[in-house]
Amino acid sequence: MLNTYKKNTTQIQGRLSVWLAKHQLAHRPLGFDYQGVEILQIRSENWLSIAVALYIYGFNYLRSQCAYDVAPGGLLASVYHFTKIQDNADQPEEICIKIFVSRQNPKIPSIFWIWKSADFQERESYDMLGIAYENHPRLKRILMPDTWIGWPLRKDYIVPDFYELQDAY
Repeated sequence: MLNTYKKNTTQIQGRLSVWLAKHQLAHRPLGFDYQGVEILQIRSENWLSIAVALYIYGFNYLRSQCAYDVAPGGLLASVYHFTKIQDNADQPEEICIKIFVSRQNPKIPSIFWIWKSADFQERESYDMLGIAYENHPRLKRILMPDTWIGWPLRKDYIVPDFYELQDAY
């Protein structure tokens, strides 16, 4: 088992990465996760053309989109998981896309117009981390009230008017 794991981690470029390179689409292979799903890093400015290429390649299902704060004061990441759904597929092909953006100007093109299921998922990432998904038709807060200040899932977020319990006595 250990040898198989080492063999998989040394191969950093998967089938989709080879296909994207063949078509001169900019990306950076990040290897594979523990289930063997290929992980690619895409720059924000290249995301729409890569997203269209993924759809043409057959990734017709956006399984999930999430975002996280990489480090306090550092980059923010938006992560997409796609699956290629076909008839009678018992092992559908999957791909993970990571897009890293600066927290000072976190903008990523929305893929809502390609995969409608990105609607609430991109809105939640906007609401919690402040990543602006450009050209999203309804990019507004979905979990927090409209009057909320800041982005609660950022690691450097300070809750406004928060007092420790011991200060209340």
